[in-house]
Amino acid sequence: MTQAHEDIKIEKRGRVLEITIDRPKVNAIDNATSAKLGEAFRLLHEDNDLRVGIITGAGDRVFSAGWDLKALDSGDQQLDDWWEGEENIFGGFAGLTENWVLNKPVIAALNGLTIGGGFEIAMACDLIVAAEHVEFALPEMPLGIVPDAGALQRLPRRIPYNIAVEMLFLGRRMTAEEAAHYGLVNVIVPADKLMEKAREWADQLAQSAPLAVQTVKEVLRTIEAISLEGAFHEMRTGDLPIYRKMLKSEDAVEGVRAFMEKRPANFKGR
Repeated sequence: MTQAHEDIKIEKRGRVLEITIDRPKVNAIDNATSAKLGEAFRLLHEDNDLRVGIITGAGDRVFSAGWDLKALDSGDQQLDDWWEGEENIFGGFAGLTENWVLNKPVIAALNGLTIGGGFEIAMACDLIVAAEHVEFALPEMPLGIVPDAGALQRLPRRIPYNIAVEMLFLGRRMTAEEAAHYGLVNVIVPADKLMEKAREWADQLAQSAPLAVQTVKEVLRTIEAISLEGAFHEMRTGDLPIYRKMLKSEDAVEGVRAFMEKRPANFKGR
């Protein structure tokens, strides 16, 4: 069964739910698209016939560029306390980055550039299959903002700390091969074999005992250092004056606007 929503395609393939982000040109995610992804993952969570999810992007160039900067620049999407706009979305941004109840595994099938919020979605998945040409990056710093929907919280837990900081500060790209070297990616395949491999793994998981599979995810999430939920809670409520200042800053507005106008940003530190 296939359900076609604007921006998001959902297909049930046996016990597997396949979710495709389809927003040309770069599969960027605005609030409405995030909500649709949340409903897709709610379906995975609540439908007892479904056991595994796969998320991928349309095309062969970009998995997702993350936040829709056009929506941010136009004011349709807020930056300060942005998570308040996600409060009614199942699982937080894109239905995954703050999903503390979904115990069914999700496989990311990365078909192209995985940057910003797209990278954060991928890191919220349980297994990552990447096409050979995939690259990862966190390009927020030149925009005067930070990747706070999961990259700050997750990336230093997934790869060596200094490499994570290099990506966060300098925005340099990481190839799929390097990501696999650090264990961030499970397997690299030719682009034309991407969905074949993701489906192979999904079918294997779907055939396993559902409670056993879900127990693994539940336990791993619960015992990981301090919980990811605790890390998000600290960012939302902790004493982080510079972070709070950044969310309200003129520089954040300027960075996004300069990007949209294709000119150098004029940052003023306020």
